[in-house]
Amino acid sequence: MSGRTFRDGTRGTWAPNAVVFSPEGSPEAEFCLGDDIPALITDVHGGIWTAYGDEGIYGGHPESGAGLAGWNTQGQTSWAPKGRLPDHPLEGCTAATENEHVWLVWYSGSSRGGTFLTRITPSTGDVVSHPSPVPDPDGFAVRGNRAVFTRRDHNKRAVESIRAELNGTTWAVTSRRRTRVPGRVVMRCGQGRDGSLWLRTGNTWLRIEA
Repeated sequence: MSGRTFRDGTRGTWAPNAVVFSPEGSPEAEFCLGDDIPALITDVHGGIWTAYGDEGIYGGHPESGAGLAGWNTQGQTSWAPKGRLPDHPLEGCTAATENEHVWLVWYSGSSRGGTFLTRITPSTGDVVSHPSPVPDPDGFAVRGNRAVFTRRDHNKRAVESIRAELNGTTWAVTSRRRTRVPGRVVMRCGQGRDGSLWLRTGNTWLRIEA
């Protein structure tokens, strides 16, 4: 997937920016997932989940405008927020899976502001959102009532890892640690998979358990 796409001024169509491959490596489908995508993850059934940035949200693509979206492997939308978020997204931060659940992390652009953790259950479409205890994280993984977040020092060999626990309906930070890592940490570097945060540092992938 490429995070950006463009609209053909003559035909009004959006250029494809995503390809689905078979297990053997053959391309099976090509389509557009919207514009300005800082966070993307796939669920256990192959569904695709995206969170958008401000240029996509205000850029004219219909699904990007909602801030978050779910897709099937043919490029058709399968889920939309439909007013079930605590605020309107302005920028996606990162994403994670936890068994059947998908988590999209984003922050809003209203005067209230704030970063949110939105958990989606694809089989039912249910949505639960919590305020994030960490503003603008670039990595997130969750297992049960425990979570780990990361915040990078851009283009430096260091990252802050923050651990949190869910107490009822509120996530609270329990510890913070700054760690030197093997390579420079760049944007869009973290993704959570079933309790493990995979963090790219230079040419190395680090795994941090929630």
